[in-house]
Amino acid sequence: MATAMAVTATERAVVEEEFRWLLHYEVHSVLRQLQDILKEASLRFTLPGSSTEGPAKQENFILGSGSTDQVKGVLTLQGDTLSQADVNLKISRSNQLLHFAFREDKQWKLQQIQDARNHVSQAMYLLTSRDDSYQFKTGAEVLKLMDAVMLQLTRARNRLTTPATLTLPEIATSGLTRMFAPTLPSDLLVNVYINLNKLCLTVYQLHALQPNSTKNFRPAGGAVLHSPGAMFELGSQRLEVSHVHKVECVIPWLNDALVYFTVSLQLCQQLKDKISVFSSYQSYRPF
Repeated sequence: MATAMAVTATERAVVEEEFRWLLHYEVHSVLRQLQDILKEASLRFTLPGSSTEGPAKQENFILGSGSTDQVKGVLTLQGDTLSQADVNLKISRSNQLLHFAFREDKQWKLQQIQDARNHVSQAMYLLTSRDDSYQFKTGAEVLKLMDAVMLQLTRARNRLTTPATLTLPEIATSGLTRMFAPTLPSDLLVNVYINLNKLCLTVYQLHALQPNSTKNFRPAGGAVLHSPGAMFELGSQRLEVSHVHKVECVIPWLNDALVYFTVSLQLCQQLKDKISVFSSYQSYRPF
C-alpha cells in the first residue's frame, strides 16, 4: 500500500510539473505562433504594396474571360472596396451588347472583407493582451482565451465562406444597381459578393409578369444565387427572373487568409486538447 501511494504521489508530482511547464512556457509559445500567423493574415487584407498612410493598392480582376460568356468585365478592388466595375452583357434574345460601369463618384463597400478583417484584428488584440510576462494560473483561463480567439477566427472565416442570403427585392433596393452609368435598365439586377476566395458578380435578367398571367405567383425567399423562374414583387409590379449570369475570379490573398485562419484554429484546438488531458487525472485537476 505504501508503495502504491508513493507511486501515486510521484505521478502527481510529474503531472503538476508538466502542467506548470505547459502554463508557463508552451502556452506563450503557441500565443506567439498565433500572433505571427495572424499578422500575416492581416497583411493580406491590407494588400501588398499598400501602406497604412495611404490608400490601399488597386487590383484589377478580369471576369468572364471565356469566349462564350454572356458577361465579361473588370472589377477593381481597393482593400475592402469595389472602386470600379466595368461590365459588358450580351442579351441572348436580341444579341444586344450592353455596357455599364460605376459612376466616377461611386464605390461599393464589400462588407464581408471589412468584417473578416475586423475579426482578425479582434483576435490579435486578445492574443497581445497577454504578454510573455503574464502568468496563466489555471487551465480554465487558457481555455477561455482560446475559445475567445477561435470565436473571432471562426467569424472571420464564415464571413468569407458564407455569403449573405438576399431576397430579390433586397438586391433591387441595395443601392448597387444605382451606381452605374448609364443607368441600368429596369429589367436588370446586379449583385456582388465574396464566396470563399472568389469575387462573384451576378446579373439577373428580368421580365414583368402581366396582370392576367396564369402563372402561380410565389415570391422567392432569400438565396445567395437565385435561379431562373424566381419571382418577386417590387412596388406594384410582379417580376420573374428569366436568365442568370454569374462570373467570378479568384482573389489570391483571400485564399492565403483562409489558410491562415485554418492553421490558427488548428493551433488553438491543439492547445485546448493538451490542457484538457490534465482533467482526465482523477487525483489532480488543474482547473
